Amino acid sequence: MILGINGLIGLIALPLVGFVILLFIPSEAKKALRWVALLTSLATFVVALGVLEQFQVGNPNLQMVVRQPWVRIGDVTIEFYLGVDGLSLLMVLLTAFLTPIAILSTWSAVEERVKGFMLFFLLLESGMLGVFLALDLVLFYIFWEFTLVPMIFLIGVWGGERRVYAAVKFFLFTMVGSVLMLLGILYLGLQTRTFAWDALLQQRGVFAAAQLWLFLAFGLAFAIKVPMFPLHTWLPDAHVEAPTAGSVILAGVLLKMGAYGFLRFNLPLFPQATLLLAPWMAGLAVVGILYGAAVAYAQQDVKKLVAYSSVSHLGFVMLGTFALTAQGLAGAVLQMVNHGLSTGALFLIVGMLYERRHTRQMSAFGGIWKVMPVLGALSLVVTLSSLGLPGLNGFVGEFTTLLGAFRSTVLGSPWFAGVATVGVILAAVYLLTMFEKVFLGPVRHEENRTLPDLNAREVLTLVPILVLIFWIGLYPQPFLNLINPSAEQLVALVQSVALAAH
Repeated sequence: MILGINGLIGLIALPLVGFVILLFIPSEAKKALRWVALLTSLATFVVALGVLEQFQVGNPNLQMVVRQPWVRIGDVTIEFYLGVDGLSLLMVLLTAFLTPIAILSTWSAVEERVKGFMLFFLLLESGMLGVFLALDLVLFYIFWEFTLVPMIFLIGVWGGERRVYAAVKFFLFTMVGSVLMLLGILYLGLQTRTFAWDALLQQRGVFAAAQLWLFLAFGLAFAIKVPMFPLHTWLPDAHVEAPTAGSVILAGVLLKMGAYGFLRFNLPLFPQATLLLAPWMAGLAVVGILYGAAVAYAQQDVKKLVAYSSVSHLGFVMLGTFALTAQGLAGAVLQMVNHGLSTGALFLIVGMLYERRHTRQMSAFGGIWKVMPVLGALSLVVTLSSLGLPGLNGFVGEFTTLLGAFRSTVLGSPWFAGVATVGVILAAVYLLTMFEKVFLGPVRHEENRTLPDLNAREVLTLVPILVLIFWIGLYPQPFLNLINPSAEQLVALVQSVALAAH
């Protein structure tokens, strides 16, 4: 029970403990810095597994709640309010799972300013976990903004040639949305005298007249982070310029914060606005699916291709969310996990290739499966996973999402799902084209003939992700069991508003 009460605090606090330890290690002791960061992130993952063990499957409500008054301003109290349910638990596990993998990938990739890199990375992990656990809007906003700072430094200091441009663009886009969300949070607090999620849920009638504007204020911040079309333009620059570990966390976790924000706040707090805008949001999601796929196909830089594939894949998440069916929501949450695994692995593979050849242009490769058979075999599985091959994780998420969208009465037409299905076909086109240009055919360049295959550390970085790719693809039920009760409860809440309106 100690873990049940304190596990959520431990998740946020452990990376900060590692951060403090790193401060006392000399900058020259690079090996010690890496090991402390890795062991800290592994300890955080163990705590996350402990939270999973304590979690009551089948209970749709918030669990392991930590709640204390924090700051009182007049008659308004800001609370330190944490909790976890089926919508957030997998996001917490995904964050804690990908962070040590990302840190392990930096062993030879990050040689300069190792101490600073690890400090920012542990700060980032603490902030991301806080976002998925916070249930007071002010606390959520603090964690939301907290993640921005370390990510900007990771891109701006350890990124590529245009790193400063990419970091500034990422900052400006995110801040515009964040300012509007802050105004929405202040309005809610002034109207209801509380920022607590459950209290706001009970007082929805107080701010019912402003729901549309509140949905838009919160929704813009979340849509930028997803990123939804046409607010996606910061993402390719950030991905291409970010170091490999930064790209893994950016794609694997940070983008999911936006989708999670819609599920946690927009749908339950602003249900009338959600019902009104659902077809528009689904329409933008479908456009994003097709646009992201088309632009990905046009890329010659492998990392840029994977970046644009995120715009397409996250479109399925948003389509499932605004289908407002239990299957759609469950598929959206599962697809968030799947995208984090598959795209995270693709970025790791791109990073491994870049370390060897210092280029990401597809034309610089060709036929390297002959030279690097281990990387070729693992890359094939990850590529097939990303394009949604049955038996691998991507298929389960996309199928469940599309099923929910087909059945949606809120969207009013199966055409949303029908058109989105084209995105599955396009994904196969651009991913298989990329795989063929990089790995298949004759070895086109002499310098590729001597490329070393993966070492033990690199294999260890990819194998845990591949295990989950097969597990979710072949037996997704344990994951759906975690999601379904909370997804069904959320759909019932929104639908009750629709019935009341009639």
